Amino acid sequence: MSADTESPSGTGPRRVVAWDLPTRLFHWALVACIAVSWFSIETDRTDLHVQAGYVALGLIVFRIIWGIVGSRTARFADFVRWPGAALAYLRDTFAGRARRSLGHNPAGGWSVVLLLGLVGAQATLGLFANDDIFTEGPLAKYVSGATSDLATEIHETLFNVLLAFIALHVIVVIAYRLKGENLIAPMVTGRKSWDPQKDGEARQRLAPLWLAAAAAGCAAALVWYVVTQL
Repeated sequence: MSADTESPSGTGPRRVVAWDLPTRLFHWALVACIAVSWFSIETDRTDLHVQAGYVALGLIVFRIIWGIVGSRTARFADFVRWPGAALAYLRDTFAGRARRSLGHNPAGGWSVVLLLGLVGAQATLGLFANDDIFTEGPLAKYVSGATSDLATEIHETLFNVLLAFIALHVIVVIAYRLKGENLIAPMVTGRKSWDPQKDGEARQRLAPLWLAAAAAGCAAALVWYVVTQL
């Protein structure tokens, strides 16, 4: 299924499909999951924190699958570029000549990869961690106590790194808004304003929702197996 635009043909800006529904649901579900993780730690709700970690791990697995088989702007092949391309984009941005991207720009693409890596590492470490009292991750039994303690320490430190990265992300979003580009609205509605004459052709191809459901099912099954069967 393809969707190059969602507006009548003609010249001038139009509303085009930038983000598919699965990508948007993933984005906001991950936001909620991280918020719950933070809240549960601050309020000593270990049980809630563990459950949020499982959900986060499932979301990351889903996003990796969707980054391979999903819609065009969701695929890693669409936005992961060589580091040199990201640096060139940043230079062009500061010079005021950067070209808009329908999906993630080259620098934003690397921020996505870093975010997925941080959350994925955080959730994985949690599988081996312990709270030194009653709770331990489902895979902690396969490692020594010292290794589990090390995983716990890194898990705690990495969460602070993740929070710092999120703060930077929010600052960037605000900076773009001040420049006149709203990055939040398209992640809610799925559409953004696009001028073919200035921005080039809006190339989009939407993957079917049944494929997203299958990817979500695979991710959930994998997390269930790791948590309950290993």
